[in-house]
Amino acid sequence: MQDQQQEKCRLKQTKFSFGATSAIITNLALITGLRTAENAQLSIIGGMLVIALADNISDSLGIHIYQESECLKAKEVWFSTFTNFFARLLVSFSFIFLVLFLPIKVAVVSAILWGLLLLTMMSYTIAKKREVNPYLAMLEHVGIAILVIIVANSVGQLLISKLHFSN
Repeated sequence: MQDQQQEKCRLKQTKFSFGATSAIITNLALITGLRTAENAQLSIIGGMLVIALADNISDSLGIHIYQESECLKAKEVWFSTFTNFFARLLVSFSFIFLVLFLPIKVAVVSAILWGLLLLTMMSYTIAKKREVNPYLAMLEHVGIAILVIIVANSVGQLLISKLHFSN
C-alpha cells in the first residue's frame, strides 16, 4: 500500500517540483542579493537569464543522467528532463517579468511574495498527496526559503559595501 502511495505521489509531483523549487529559491537569492547593486535591474535580469538557461540546462541534464542511472525507462527520463526544464523556465520568466516591469523596490517585494506563494502552494499540494501535515511542510519549506533570502541579502550587502568601500 505504501509503495502504491509513493509511486502515485512520485509520478504526479516530481515532474515539476524539483525544477520549480530550484527556480524559486535561486531567483529569490539572486534578486535579494543584487537588489542594491548599481544597475540592479539589469544585473538581476542578466543573472536570471543565465539561471533560466545555462543553470537550467545543467540541472536538467543532471536529473536526466541521475534517472538513467536509476534505470528508468527512456520515455520517463526524457519526460522528467523536459518537465524540469520547462518548470524552471516558466518560474524564472515569471520573476524576470516582475523585475522587468516593476520599480526595483516593488519588484523585490513582489518577487519574494510570489516565490513564497508558489513554494507554499507546492508544499501544501505535495503534503496533502503524501498525507502529512501540510502546515508543517509549508513552514519547513518557507522557512528554508526565508533563510536563503536572508543569507543572499547579507552576502549581497557585504559584497556591495566592500566594492563601494574599495573604490
